[in-house]
Amino acid sequence: MKHLAKLAVTMVAVTATVGAATTAAAAGGAADRKVDGVIVVAGNTCTWTNASTSAEPPAALTVDRATINKPGGNLACDGGIKASLNNNPAFTFDDAAATARADLIDITGQASFITCRYKATNIVWDRDGTTRKYVNQPFTATKASGSFLCPGSVATPAGGASMLFR
Repeated sequence: MKHLAKLAVTMVAVTATVGAATTAAAAGGAADRKVDGVIVVAGNTCTWTNASTSAEPPAALTVDRATINKPGGNLACDGGIKASLNNNPAFTFDDAAATARADLIDITGQASFITCRYKATNIVWDRDGTTRKYVNQPFTATKASGSFLCPGSVATPAGGASMLFR
């Protein structure tokens, strides 16, 4: 159960080592306004590719949850876990500080008959060099709803999630 709660919180973005580390935008060309993601929690891996964003970093942008969640997206987890993003997270970028910030991540995870929903706010991500790959700083998400078996909050360590804007 602990792994389901952690997965539900950190999925977002949720986050990426898929593809090349340097994006076209970082190299001075046009980006495709996409984000790929992967996260490993308690031995379970969740990934998605080609989620749409509203703009190119470093401009403020939102990630379209319909392009992450099935049927429009390809979010998949191993270990029998299902997950879905409940909001379109908004990201802002501070290139001088090499960080990004997500306003809200609202995620639901399900394993067997147990469903847990968590929300985390103001998540800070560190940029990897001059790329558009970002890795999360530690954060805690709070249970918004779900089974009594779901923990009240879940802490995610630094590096538990990452994302690649391209």
